[in-house]
Amino acid sequence: MSKAQILVIEDEPALRTLLEITLQTNNYAVNLAKKAKDGLIMAENHPPDLILLDLGLPDQDGQYVLKELRKWYTNPIIILSVHKSEEEVIRALDNGANDYLSKPFRTGELLARMRAALRTVVTEEQDTVLNFGDLSVNLEERTVRKGSELVKLTTTEYSLLALLARNEGKVLTHSFLLRTIWGPGFINQSQYLRVFIAQLRKKIEDDPNDPKYLVTESGVGYRFMGG
Repeated sequence: MSKAQILVIEDEPALRTLLEITLQTNNYAVNLAKKAKDGLIMAENHPPDLILLDLGLPDQDGQYVLKELRKWYTNPIIILSVHKSEEEVIRALDNGANDYLSKPFRTGELLARMRAALRTVVTEEQDTVLNFGDLSVNLEERTVRKGSELVKLTTTEYSLLALLARNEGKVLTHSFLLRTIWGPGFINQSQYLRVFIAQLRKKIEDDPNDPKYLVTESGVGYRFMGG
């Protein structure tokens, strides 16, 4: 199996070196860019499997780079940034980031987020049935099973769960979920989301009060964790 290709766009020398060593040690092929311009050129010339993008680049705002990449690049992008404000996180996710890690971060957590993001790429390319432990989502038949039991879901419940499951490990913002499932006119109706997430948890979680699949990202949105 060939190594996954990772492009790191990061201007801080020490962190760039740490990421290079960590990723190579974990069997990833790594390319490095310290400026936005270089990163965009490298991504276009040799599209990687995943991009790690710093928002604080010396020659261009990372949010701009993210939007430029999303004009054509469909693989995962994980943001690395010292900015921790809710607004900045939501902006990055709405601009197309798959995930967001605030500096300083633990390398173990970064690797776990990368594995989840890369699994999503494989899933989208190959599978019509998504399996997560005892939970399975059949995208072709639009059915959900927990163990051997068929889970009875409404059309909206299924659409919401399928959207989250297809983006396993990725934080989906409240506005994205509302816009995608209910339409642009419902972006501010967050109560819809709370109600349907609660209903889904009752149907698919072993303990709805301590969910393992549908995880809340406070103030931002929800993340489906497949285990």
